[in-house]
Amino acid sequence: MAIVVNLDVMMAKRKISLGELADKVGITQANLSILKTGKAKAVRFSTLEALCEALDCQPSDILSYEKGGQND
Repeated sequence: MAIVVNLDVMMAKRKISLGELADKVGITQANLSILKTGKAKAVRFSTLEALCEALDCQPSDILSYEKGGQND
């Protein structure tokens, strides 16, 4: 299974920088970058909620599932 992180797409749609989003969400730029690149092993629901609020989106706009992905 592969969970795909589309955070960079949502950031581009909302025209928000990594630093600005990190400030709004309350996490470090380094941790947000790890999440954005798909290298994170987990994400807290509170962080996902803050991202959705800051980006005015749904969790499915940020995360998606692709069957047969690289993590199979």
